[in-house]
Amino acid sequence: MNVMDMFSLKGKVVLVVGGSGLLGTQLATALAEAGATTYITTRHEDKLDSLERTYREKGLAVSAIYADQSREETIIAARDLLLEREGRLDALVNNAVGRVMKGGWNGDTALFAASMQINATGIYALTKIFGNVMQRQRSGSIIQIASMQGMVGPDDWLYEGEFKVHPDYFFHKGGMINFTRFAASYYGKDNVRCNCISPGGIASDRTPEDFVRRYNTRTMLNRMASNTDLKGIVVFLASDASAYITGANIPVDGGYTAK
Repeated sequence: MNVMDMFSLKGKVVLVVGGSGLLGTQLATALAEAGATTYITTRHEDKLDSLERTYREKGLAVSAIYADQSREETIIAARDLLLEREGRLDALVNNAVGRVMKGGWNGDTALFAASMQINATGIYALTKIFGNVMQRQRSGSIIQIASMQGMVGPDDWLYEGEFKVHPDYFFHKGGMINFTRFAASYYGKDNVRCNCISPGGIASDRTPEDFVRRYNTRTMLNRMASNTDLKGIVVFLASDASAYITGANIPVDGGYTAK
């Protein structure tokens, strides 16, 4: 097979969980551009049409379906709808995250528990429910979107001494990395791969300039990630080009965690 053909996603069906935010839009756009039949999920059932229209305006055919990863029954319904339409699933991208905790270290313990329901239990449910589809097919790629903050501790210097990060995020992103290894081991015999991407910070028009300046000094490339820097890695992991890679955690952080 020609190496460029190995990167093509033509004929593959992919699902991006949480395809409407800053990161999810980048991932879904990349997969659609590579030729995949692309689906995204949202927990906002009233926004399905508007999300599809947003992608159509960019010349991309992306279908939106409803799922709330805190409610397993909606994940099962999304699976059934996807299989009814397409009959298969070739790649799952677990990207959605719920930011529910407030108050930092001394925040409400009940909110920590609510975060785990979405960001830990929900990820397990998604991986199991869609992974079992791939297991029956004896092929597929599961891609977990973690964070470099699952690999390192927080640096309050970035926030000028005001500690603005929350422990739940570090807990579940660190857990996601090792959960990826568990899933890779479980599904490996059935030719289903499971890998993890750990992005660094992504700049947007809402990112304060002072934060960007400080953050840049922490990376080897002296910049934050852009709205295209994750496109290549997600296509690679969804494609046949990564057929012998499983159980891996790949930082895409400009060298932040290697410094």
